[in-house]
Amino acid sequence: MKVRILIVEDDPALAELLTWNFESEGFDVAATPDGEEALLLANEKTPDIVVLDWMIESLSGIEVCRRLRRQSTTKDVPIIMLTARSEEDERIRGLETGADDYVTKPFSPGELKARVNAILRRTRPGATEEVLRSGDIELDLTAFRVTRNGDVLALGPTEFRLLRVLMERQGRAQTRGQLLDSVWGHDSDIELRTVDVHIRRLRKALTRPGEKDPIRTIRSVGYAFEG
Repeated sequence: MKVRILIVEDDPALAELLTWNFESEGFDVAATPDGEEALLLANEKTPDIVVLDWMIESLSGIEVCRRLRRQSTTKDVPIIMLTARSEEDERIRGLETGADDYVTKPFSPGELKARVNAILRRTRPGATEEVLRSGDIELDLTAFRVTRNGDVLALGPTEFRLLRVLMERQGRAQTRGQLLDSVWGHDSDIELRTVDVHIRRLRKALTRPGEKDPIRTIRSVGYAFEG
């Protein structure tokens, strides 16, 4: 089961960047710029971890943190505060309100992901050790290994990422543009036809004579993984 992360951030560019980064790591992401909506989202489906900006719309991050700690369903959910405030007394205030960690802007998405994973390793052992399964194919995100019928397959890093994206979106058509963004990144200059080259390599690695090809080509659209 995917780890659910709630991102509360009112900077659209930063929120989009964090959403993309955590989705690419296999997280189930909910995002909002609004403190009131954050509380509603947390009540609708309890997150496994919250990334909470200090300065947000309608309610401050501190108040959202305080209310999450008062509710029985969210009182134990880990919270990482994001803020431009670097003074020690402000950090202490955030931690005393109930935050588990504190990240000062500017920061790299890699740093935040490391903080999130460190907390999850303490609070949800195994949560970051995910295995995707479909039929006789298994993709182990921790061991960076793919097997079919128990046999280890030789995949390059790009084919591994491509298979991961397809398996996470099993049964859903993915355009070449979507795959390009998810595997190579939004700012990539790689041409769309490169996706086709790596799909061919992935098929060759996954499928031996007599085995079903798990990737379906959708003419004029892209591909879908069907296991």
